[in-house]
Amino acid sequence: MTVLRCDVGPVADYVHRPRLPGTLSPRPYLHPVRTLGGVTVTELGPADHPHHLGVSMAVPDVAGANFWGGRTYVRDQGPVWLANHGAQRHTGWLLRDPDGCVEELCWTHGDRQLLKERRTVSALALSGDAWVLDFTSSLTNVSGGELSIGSPATNGRTGAGYGGFFWRAPKGDTAGPAPDVFTEDASGERAVHGSTAPWLALAGRDWTLIFAGANRETRDDPWFVRTTEYPGVGSALAWRRRLPLPAGGSVSRRVVTVVADGRLDRAAAAVLIRKAVAA
Repeated sequence: MTVLRCDVGPVADYVHRPRLPGTLSPRPYLHPVRTLGGVTVTELGPADHPHHLGVSMAVPDVAGANFWGGRTYVRDQGPVWLANHGAQRHTGWLLRDPDGCVEELCWTHGDRQLLKERRTVSALALSGDAWVLDFTSSLTNVSGGELSIGSPATNGRTGAGYGGFFWRAPKGDTAGPAPDVFTEDASGERAVHGSTAPWLALAGRDWTLIFAGANRETRDDPWFVRTTEYPGVGSALAWRRRLPLPAGGSVSRRVVTVVADGRLDRAAAAVLIRKAVAA
């Protein structure tokens, strides 16, 4: 495990070699992630979705292999348990410092290696009550043939285009209100789900997360958003169409997330995310 630190102390644990059952599609994850004030803003293996692992890179369909965990959505059948779960394996560090790391991983399904990944995770203090998690994933097809990345949406489940960077936030008191979600010009799950807004904020009772794509390709990806069923935000690689990846080809995505104490409004969130993207 690697403990990420800002100037004021530890803010997240990065578990790079988790011990998990195969049905959860084992992969490295960040949990707990905390605000500078010590509020935990991730959830690990919740009862409603045991395969949600804090902050992770999770993809439900890589050439038919499940790197998301749980059931697989099959066209004309719905969610089905299949023996198709893959795993992301840490293979080495390129850099490992208190404020961040660069690692290499292999994505395997059975004995077959499909993808090689270079991942960068870093923490940066932003203000007295906010810091930034910078997460970059570069995936290269090393299978020897063509691959494509899909989602339940590309397999027939409308609106379920999840897969990629995903943050499971804490559900908290089920009797309380769901977190607010908003962008620069829209509010509510229905309005922001599937949008390509420059940034998106999820605001709980005493915390706020503000997400932004930090390269052009990521900014073009729609946001996957849940607040009522559970609180979670993802940047979707394959929203309506499968993402092709030729042999030897690569895709790179970078998401920066402001982790702030307090329940911020739109104006305050906009100021922080502009500062974070420029940092």
